[in-house]
Amino acid sequence: MNSQFKKGIIELCVLKELVPEDMYGYMIINKLSEHLNVNDNTIYPILRRLTKEGYFTTYLKESSSGAPRKYYHITTKGFEYYLKLRDEWDQFIGGVYDILNKGGKTNEEILEKFRRRIEKEEHQ
Repeated sequence: MNSQFKKGIIELCVLKELVPEDMYGYMIINKLSEHLNVNDNTIYPILRRLTKEGYFTTYLKESSSGAPRKYYHITTKGFEYYLKLRDEWDQFIGGVYDILNKGGKTNEEILEKFRRRIEKEEHQ
């Protein structure tokens, strides 16, 4: 997968995870790792950049095990950015599905249409 495309999608996912609650970096990585192949080197640069751009604020919170943790809090600006990216994603993925689903939604439907095409070409 194109790395720039992947970064954009992961950025959207990071924003989404912070909508319902504040989290620290490792929490975000764990949540996203349930569905995507992400690690520290992917997530922390995104967190730093989005914080620098004003989409997040940070604060330290004491931990029961070890040093205080840096929590990320989505700002109103960040929430608006999330909604914008989400809308763009929905439009993009909707268009992709429209293209992919022309001619069938299941592999069996697509295979059957392909077989008919090949048979038609062979008889010409």
